[in-house]
Amino acid sequence: MPRPTVAIVCPREFKFTDHEASVERPVLGDVAELTTVWLDFNAPFPAEVLGADAIILWHGPRVTAEVVAGMTRCRAIVRNGVGFDSVDLAAAARAGIPVCNVPDYGTEEVADHALALTLALYRQLFPLDAEAKRLGWRINVQHRMRRLSTQTFGIVGLGRIGTAAALRAKAFGFRVVFFDPYAPAGAHKALGIGRVGTLGELLATSDTVSIHCPLTAETRGLIGEAEIAAMRPGAFLVNTARGDIVRKAPLFAALRTGHLGGAGLDVVEEEPLRTPEEAATPNLIVTCHAAFCSPEGMVEMRTTSARIARAAVLGEPVWNRVN
Repeated sequence: MPRPTVAIVCPREFKFTDHEASVERPVLGDVAELTTVWLDFNAPFPAEVLGADAIILWHGPRVTAEVVAGMTRCRAIVRNGVGFDSVDLAAAARAGIPVCNVPDYGTEEVADHALALTLALYRQLFPLDAEAKRLGWRINVQHRMRRLSTQTFGIVGLGRIGTAAALRAKAFGFRVVFFDPYAPAGAHKALGIGRVGTLGELLATSDTVSIHCPLTAETRGLIGEAEIAAMRPGAFLVNTARGDIVRKAPLFAALRTGHLGGAGLDVVEEEPLRTPEEAATPNLIVTCHAAFCSPEGMVEMRTTSARIARAAVLGEPVWNRVN
């Protein structure tokens, strides 16, 4: 009998993995044949992927209902990361294919990145860096700098990363509050932070709003024109979750008018930035969807996804199922 196959699907422009599957092979090599497939974002899935017994899917290539319909032997799709919005969950469920993610690999990194963006905004690191490199010494941005203990750090989504961000913000002296209708009762008491009942209350009372919810039909466009207008004048917005949760046009408009004091974005709607005008938006810090990155986190993520794929091809129960 031929051995089962596991296809590792990676976007061509990002060399996230290696052809040798050096992390996955020690986990899977004794039970399955491994192949690494590099795809352009909109390229069709080749036969070696559609015919695989399990698929490890990096961020980028989209598994639509049509792609699912072509999968002849798939026992699991493992999203190599936290987000799973690139997979048609309902179509996979109808086909009896579990979709799993790796929700815990980058918790520390993403929370650290959110606080790094926040601190860069509060301490105005980039304007001060530019001034010092002009060989100047004027502190033109001092009016933007605040004592953290006087500020409220508002979190949207108190999952693993939101919780880690809350603890970090609390350690820096922020007053921390969160909005999450799905968090269990008493979560705020366990963490020693505040809870608000509505998104509107969080926006109106927070000096910084940090996004930590998943991208779903419910949260797509959650922060739009009305929500940005409801934020405090001069407030900061930080997003290390998914770009499509925050509408880009009203956010950039609010930065240009000065309604918002700044934004720190690791992700943007329709990423990456598209025009020089977008890149020139004032008081904007943007990083390259890199909050999850660290050698340690990448090894942890790839090992976990390989372990889930191993269970799938062996006919054992899988975990972290999202459909």
